[in-house]
Amino acid sequence: MQIRINHIAKMEGHAGFMASVLQGDVKSAKLEIQEGIRLIEGVLIGRHYKDMPVIAQRICGICPVVHNLTSIKAIENAFSIKVSNETVNLRKLLEWGQIIHSHALHLFFLSLADFLDIENDLILTKEYPEETKKAIKIREFGMSIVKIIGGRVIHPLTNEAGGFKKIPKQEELQELIIQGEEILPVALEVGEFFKKIKIPTFSRMSEYVCLDKSAEYAIYDGDISSNKGLHIPVEKFENNFKELQRPREIVKRVMADGKTSYMVGAIARVNNQSKKLNYNAEKYLESLGFALPDYNPFHNILYQMTEVIHCVEESLKMLRILARGNLENALTKNYEIKEGSGVAAVEAPRGTLYYHVDIDGKGYVKNVNIITPTAQFLSHLEDDVAAYIPSILDLSDKEKEKKLRAFIRAYDPCISCAVH
Repeated sequence: MQIRINHIAKMEGHAGFMASVLQGDVKSAKLEIQEGIRLIEGVLIGRHYKDMPVIAQRICGICPVVHNLTSIKAIENAFSIKVSNETVNLRKLLEWGQIIHSHALHLFFLSLADFLDIENDLILTKEYPEETKKAIKIREFGMSIVKIIGGRVIHPLTNEAGGFKKIPKQEELQELIIQGEEILPVALEVGEFFKKIKIPTFSRMSEYVCLDKSAEYAIYDGDISSNKGLHIPVEKFENNFKELQRPREIVKRVMADGKTSYMVGAIARVNNQSKKLNYNAEKYLESLGFALPDYNPFHNILYQMTEVIHCVEESLKMLRILARGNLENALTKNYEIKEGSGVAAVEAPRGTLYYHVDIDGKGYVKNVNIITPTAQFLSHLEDDVAAYIPSILDLSDKEKEKKLRAFIRAYDPCISCAVH
């Protein structure tokens, strides 16, 4: 039996799916990438380091902030630049804002129709008009954060190596605080709505990998850790996770120790860091009744909802800290350009994003390696799908296709990042 989906709509980028099943045994399950390679790493070689964040953030239109942040952090580590606490706090706020608007987009407009058995989003928004408005409000809050801190919603302008070119005004921060206070109860209401969704039953033991930092739900910095006992500094990422390129494949896959698939993203972060969630997010997670560790990838959407609540809470905390601080300290100071190598990792909405850059003494990029979340979980997705297919073989072809689309979209893959 051949199972083929030519195009999987409602996810970032273009991909299809093909599986081969013989007498109930899944021989292969493969996500087919339908985008051309973009060669951003090659484009960056020979460019001045200041161009790197500007170009790299164009890898993705949904999560440009994290490419901007991670490339800047890698440059700063190459030059041994130490930035102010205010700079770090503004960057964390940028990342919380990006996670809010990305998760809200995926939760409601990309994956929800699958679980409600609704054909398309036009029908979805007509049947659930109030929930649609709430989802849009949540996303607008995240985008407002990015616009005010980063200068614009897509491809931020203000952030650079060493600090910020421009800082937000106090009245802008106060406006965001008011907006956040209004959005938190809205996020909780949407969370209650998502709790009513019927989620398919499936489980396959996984290794969950994400950043980890003491007493903090890590998104901006920390060590690389997993639920299997791994705990290493970011500098050793490439020693423990290997990129592999299979024949005729565009995407470089990433495997733990070069042979084992693993999972990143909201499901990994919440499973590994549940005790560090803010109050309302922690209560929401408890109300879901999941026993952790939880290995059902369909639950990724509910972990994204948990993170939306957490991110709104964290944004409010950070905004109040910034409103009391001296943001002039975040403005870029002079620093020395020197030859060096730097690595950095930041949690993108879909998982840990990793950058490695080598820069010469004049400030030009000699080499760069970008490892994206989708490249990391691609093999894990295929392993999960292969384990899931036997449970749906008795369904009609149309129903099988619907179940597989929902499964793949629950992962929230970003194909544009994968073919960077």
